[in-house]
Amino acid sequence: MKETIFNSDLVNRKIYVEREFDAPVEQVWKTWTESELLAEWWAPKPFKAVTKEMDFRNGGHWHYYMLGLDGSKFWCMVNYLSIETHKWFDAHDFFCDEDGNRNSDMPGMHWDNIFMSDGNGTIVNITINFASKDDLEKIISMGFKEGFTAAHHNLDILLAENKTKL
Repeated sequence: MKETIFNSDLVNRKIYVEREFDAPVEQVWKTWTESELLAEWWAPKPFKAVTKEMDFRNGGHWHYYMLGLDGSKFWCMVNYLSIETHKWFDAHDFFCDEDGNRNSDMPGMHWDNIFMSDGNGTIVNITINFASKDDLEKIISMGFKEGFTAAHHNLDILLAENKTKL
């Protein structure tokens, strides 16, 4: 199993994540940009990611929630800022309510996601920027590293089971 490399830089208010996946860039890209596929891996189990609406394009958004076993919903909004198909996209991510109104008690994040072929698979490099050191520390204390690592494991399984379908 591949390892999710996770580093935080409190001084510069960034989290760096690197992960290699055993699939071509085009397949990995689809899993990050299509709501039906995101639902299969984005949420760490036992949570599920449920999309309310998704419009993956420059200026578009993904409005979704993480559904807990007890029926609790944790709403999020991802606003896509710029996209270069199969290469990178950047987005602003924040917690919100069912109508997409930002929850100002929770940190927002700016994501830069880069997808690169390494000959055998795809390396995804992610830089997550925060407005403050406190925001970064809050996300880490909420279990971001563990949750994102578990989601990457879900993605490994999805890619292995669907190599010919993606």
